[in-house]
Amino acid sequence: MRAQQIMSRRVVTVRPEAPIADAIRSMLAHHISGLPVVDSSGKLVGILCESDFLRRAEIGTEHERNRLLAVLLGADRSAGEFVKEHGRKVEQVMTPQPVTTSEQAPLEEVADLMERRRLNHVPVMRGDRIVGIITRSDFVSAVAGPLANKSGYSEDDEQVRRSVLAALAGMPWQPVGLNVGVRNGTVTLRGVVKAGNAHRAVIVACENVPNVRSVEDRLCIQPAHPDPEDDYGGGDFVSLQTEPSTLDDEPL
Repeated sequence: MRAQQIMSRRVVTVRPEAPIADAIRSMLAHHISGLPVVDSSGKLVGILCESDFLRRAEIGTEHERNRLLAVLLGADRSAGEFVKEHGRKVEQVMTPQPVTTSEQAPLEEVADLMERRRLNHVPVMRGDRIVGIITRSDFVSAVAGPLANKSGYSEDDEQVRRSVLAALAGMPWQPVGLNVGVRNGTVTLRGVVKAGNAHRAVIVACENVPNVRSVEDRLCIQPAHPDPEDDYGGGDFVSLQTEPSTLDDEPL
């Protein structure tokens, strides 16, 4: 999938010279958590997000400062924090030069970008123009589509059975002695599988096969760390060491 397939095309923007009070009202009215900031020519110059309001003088969350700390951090950084915490215009509070992506960017690339940079919003660009925005909620909506479409179960249980076997084939956690039965879309699994993630992976793989209604788990679970008795078939152990003789070894 591409960025353009899940992005929100109706983008609410704000001008950099706008009062932050107006920007906040716009965010609340449209139920959005981020506003791209564009200048008079339509060029993207920043983004205003909920996180930009974490440190504000109005609610007493601004950074505590003292003269020594200001010297250590540098006057420029201290001044920048003061502007962001007390600024009245969008351009004083926004995050400048936001990270962006293109319409044709693979969705995997966008997800990696948002995860790596810890972003909640990524403006989507066509050249130097913003044409959309992707938020984490857009990913939720994208996932919901395929899940909702997984309906209309097939009555061809044999086809489902073959699909389950194909889904598990070659997996390092495939159950030993796997036996798969399907009836009316319900998959019954038999075999031996290791406990923990391997067991969970088998169930999830089956649940993701098209036309599977449910999974009946009859797998035998092999402990992740078997007891020593399990390695030797259990039971008591008899030492084969010969006891030292208490008799005189000298011949009669």
